[in-house]
Amino acid sequence: MAPLFSTSGAGKWVGLVAAIWVQAVCGNNYTFANYSHALKSLMALTQLQLNNLSVAKDVGKAFGLVSGFASDCLPTSVLLIIGSLEGLIGYGAQWLVVSQRIRPLPYWQMCIFLCLGGNSTTWMNTAVLVTCMRNFPKNRGPVSGILKGYLGLSTAIFTDICTALFSSDPSTFLFILAVVPAIVCLVAAFFLHETPPASEPSEFRQETQYFHIFNGMAITLAVYLLAFDITGSHGQLLSLVFAVGLIILLATPLGVPLYSVLSKPRSASDIEQPMKVPLLVNQSKKPKTTTTPTPTAGVELQYLEGKQPCIGQDHTIVEMIRTFDFWVLFVSFLCGVGTGLCVMNNMGQMGIALGYSDVSIFISLTSIWGFFGRIASGLLSEYFIWKFGTPRPLWNAASQVIMAVGYIIMALALPGSLYIGSMLVGICYGVRLTITVPVASELFGLKYYGLLYNILILNLPLGSFLFSGLLAGYLYDAQAIAVPGGGNTCVGAHCYCLVFVIMAITCVLGFGLDILLAIRTRNVYIRIHESKRSIAASTPDSSSAK
Repeated sequence: MAPLFSTSGAGKWVGLVAAIWVQAVCGNNYTFANYSHALKSLMALTQLQLNNLSVAKDVGKAFGLVSGFASDCLPTSVLLIIGSLEGLIGYGAQWLVVSQRIRPLPYWQMCIFLCLGGNSTTWMNTAVLVTCMRNFPKNRGPVSGILKGYLGLSTAIFTDICTALFSSDPSTFLFILAVVPAIVCLVAAFFLHETPPASEPSEFRQETQYFHIFNGMAITLAVYLLAFDITGSHGQLLSLVFAVGLIILLATPLGVPLYSVLSKPRSASDIEQPMKVPLLVNQSKKPKTTTTPTPTAGVELQYLEGKQPCIGQDHTIVEMIRTFDFWVLFVSFLCGVGTGLCVMNNMGQMGIALGYSDVSIFISLTSIWGFFGRIASGLLSEYFIWKFGTPRPLWNAASQVIMAVGYIIMALALPGSLYIGSMLVGICYGVRLTITVPVASELFGLKYYGLLYNILILNLPLGSFLFSGLLAGYLYDAQAIAVPGGGNTCVGAHCYCLVFVIMAITCVLGFGLDILLAIRTRNVYIRIHESKRSIAASTPDSSSAK
């Protein structure tokens, strides 16, 4: 599919806006708690059976390896189209069941459709992350924070829209999950594509300025959603106004590429100079880039000599999985995202166990505070690398500690503990997802990043199976009582207490692994720090030359 807006100036920003929209609607995999109770009632499931449905949803991410392979040989538009069709089928089938337009499907068929829906997000995420990380290689932290931030808000966007306009009806919710992401992905397929990365200090400075604007827009959207959630119930008119305002806020990122186009013609010299100067500058820099070591430099010499590339250089998948650092990152990632997914998948039952009839507020809070974790960690980790060379895995270590505290608070089941716990878990889950994306690229390179990312994402189905399917499912059913017509229920703090304690201990283990990884990769981040400082030092000279 031929890309639109391929001009180097505005094209990459239009593409980033399209990527933001895709991320804002492809968090449907985290919304299971919004309609899980309806599935449990209609299909007369036990909690273990329901949790295994959520595992099937997350198992779809295991097939993300296919999208990782495909990202190296298929254009971004094709990846988006495949993801949109899978989501339409997967969530469309669930909508037919929950809306009772068809009789409940056999359990194994529901597992297949949930798996399809889960796999759809891997195609969308791979298309977006691989393309944008390659378009903005010098700003991986901010790019990851922005994209993962909007992904974190996706659950709140879906939940609040459905609450405002359709009174949290689960069948309508599933219809939105099926249709809206498909439409957005088909539109984004025309605009999101790889563009040449910035090569001049002035371009890096412009990128930094624009990323600040995107962050400001995202924070405004998050505060808007949070204000809607904490102000209680709303009338029909106010809910409609909220929905219109939400659509406007989602459209505001378009102002950045529009500004980049309108600001160009202001100076005739600025139009001609980029056509001449970069050609001369790039030619003069070519000998230097082949001799100066960078964190993701090519590894042709190592390949010729049959040596394993160093951490910080491009690795093949086989070379990557041979390294000790990869397995430290993999297991620490499992400790964070596996336990976080358990909370998200079981939030509906956790709320009911503690006496809440409507759990949508907790789902939204987890999503919104997850956004703040994603945005803040992306910005702060990038700043501290630039300023001090601080290893990015240290932020993952800090998130593990806070997440463990959140689990202990929820285990105590004090008044308001679910509010506090859902916010802390949301923040730390967001940090974990955001930080791991650039860490993987900085340690193992961008050459095979699509497949590398999806290998790490295997932690999602694995963590869902271990913590949600096995741990939470078995321990809940051990405490639950049977209900007439099939299924079971559990009410009280004891239903999930032991689950929270075990997950807190798991996070302590993850903390130790992240500290170890930070120590082992310190030299990589020192080199990245020096590279960023040298670029910043050359920016004033570049601007004065103009």
